[in-house]
Formats: sequence, C-alpha cells, structure tokens
Amino acid sequence: MQYRKILVLIPLCLAIGFFSCSKEKAEAPKQERITKNLVPAKAEVKSPNFLVELSDLQVVMTVDVASKEIVETPNLKGNIKITNQSIGILDVQAVTFEYLDEAGKPIPFQSGEKIAKVSLFLKAIKPQEITEGSFSDVTIPRMAVKEKTLGKIEISLVYVPSPLNRETLTLSEKVE
Repeated sequence: MQYRKILVLIPLCLAIGFFSCSKEKAEAPKQERITKNLVPAKAEVKSPNFLVELSDLQVVMTVDVASKEIVETPNLKGNIKITNQSIGILDVQAVTFEYLDEAGKPIPFQSGEKIAKVSLFLKAIKPQEITEGSFSDVTIPRMAVKEKTLGKIEISLVYVPSPLNRETLTLSEKVE
C-alpha cells in the first residue's frame, strides 16, 4: 500500500516541478559576437627582404544586442605567411599593425580601448624559407569599424638582420 502511494507521488511531484519550471522565460543574451570579413580578405606585400601574405582577414567584435553598439575593442584576426627573400637569416621578432584612413592618416584608439598593435612571432627564417602563423591578439580601433573609416593597414616586421650568428656549446657534465 505504501509503495503505491510513493509510486503515485513521484510522478505527481515531477509533473508539478516540470510545469512550474516551464513558465519561467529564458533571458535573451545581451551581447553577441559578430565577425566581419575585411575586403579584400587576402593581401600580398613585397619588400627587399620579405614577401608577406595575409589571408582570412576578419574583425571580431562584441556588440550590445539592444543598442548595436560595440562593447569591447574589436580584434583583427587572420593568417600570415612570411618568405625570406634576402641572402641572410632574418630573425623575426614581431609584426606590428597600424590602421590608416582613406587619406593615409592613423586612426587613433579612443580612451578606454584596449590597445594591442603587436603580435609576437619569434622565428628565425633562412633565405628563401617560408614561415606561417596566425594572429588574433591584435586590436583594431572601434572608429575604424564603426564609422568604416579604415582605408589601409600598415604592417611592420620587427626583425634582426644578418649576420645572425648562433653557436652551440656542449658542456661535459654528469650527476653524481
């Protein structure tokens, strides 16, 4: 007899719990992440020492759903391919980004924006060698995205040129 009461009470409790929970409304997210492609999404630049190719260029931003305002500093993402066209080893340290408007003037970051214009690379490249990587830790000013004032992106490679000498030393040691 007691088992019948328990068997009846369990489904009844579950049904009450289910119907009482289903009346609550789930809140819609207040922010969303938006990705926009840069046009052109692929670019190639030559210098006496390097051939640099950028591809899959995108701007990733967090936007308030209600106001459509950009909440955080947008990030620039993409892939980079560097070819050493010099006759010596080039020790690439970083790649820096500068954002210019149509007139060629720098687009400034506003107060409160996160400024990250450098992507570390740290790679020694032999003559005619190719190295590839990606960047996503670089920010782009809100104004360049919001007001669509971006005209150009200037890229600087920070590197140590040849002669880059490396030496390997071997020490004779043992644990006693």
